[in-house]
Amino acid sequence: MNSKLFRGSLDTIVLKLLRDKGKMYGYQIAKEVKHISEGRFHITEGSLYPALHKLERKGYLDTEFERVDNRTRKYYRLSPKGKTAVKEEIKEMKSFLTGLSLIVNPEK
Repeated sequence: MNSKLFRGSLDTIVLKLLRDKGKMYGYQIAKEVKHISEGRFHITEGSLYPALHKLERKGYLDTEFERVDNRTRKYYRLSPKGKTAVKEEIKEMKSFLTGLSLIVNPEK
């Protein structure tokens, strides 16, 4: 899988996953993406956490910390602004995929 294409979609993937699953922590997000994609997509810490921090700075994510097994986990969930943004992100992604499909698989 082309990592550049995947990285360009990471914000949308994270927002959609949080919309569908509710609050999640970073490793859980990475594991869920791998599971849902049947192993086709692997998110590294080096790409996931910068994306999460960027989405947080934009105001799309709210965070909370919980103590689990003597460790502190940072959980992410969509903020009200994020709930609005995810709708637009998905709409744009679907439009992009439709256009790309027309180029890659033209009707003859």
